Amino acid sequence: MMDPATGTLALLDYRRRVADVYRTVRISPPGAAAWNGWRIARDELFATHPHSPLDEGDERRRSGLRYADYDPAWRFELKVEPEEPVEVHAEHSGPGSTPLKRFGRVRLPIDAGPTLNLFRFEQYADGIFLAFRDGSSGTSTYGGGRYLLDSPKGADLGHDGEQLVLDFNYAYHPSCVYSDRWSCPLPPRDNWLHTSIPVGEQL
Repeated sequence: MMDPATGTLALLDYRRRVADVYRTVRISPPGAAAWNGWRIARDELFATHPHSPLDEGDERRRSGLRYADYDPAWRFELKVEPEEPVEVHAEHSGPGSTPLKRFGRVRLPIDAGPTLNLFRFEQYADGIFLAFRDGSSGTSTYGGGRYLLDSPKGADLGHDGEQLVLDFNYAYHPSCVYSDRWSCPLPPRDNWLHTSIPVGEQL
């Protein structure tokens, strides 16, 4: 069993390495090369790090996670439409919920222009959170949805003024998909899309 102090320092290292991976994405030209670097780095962390979400012996430590091919059509730079802050609670995959404050939304330039809401954590860590369900949830992707932005944990694709970078090729599953050791906040109902988003991490 890992010593608590050693385990905490290992967690610090894990968070720092995740943040470094996303920093590399932000300073790199957008496209398949940056995404492929993110995918390789993520597979390495999941395979080797003491704080990997994968259990020991999980085959995915050797095979890597599954992703759809990169598609540049799913990268957007979208203006954030501010909204009057509203408090909501994201239900968890297990017991509990997480308080969030909805502060704005973006309109996706697909189909009939569905919107996704942006949330801010009402916790000490603070930061922006964007999770969603889509038409692939429950078939090729996790039924509870996927994450795109989780800035307290380093998952930040960047912004320019009021324009927020949303590249759905970087959509990933929450840790509860890999092991029942985790209980993760799930997308609030107003971030459930009918449209299928065919890129990002797959089951």
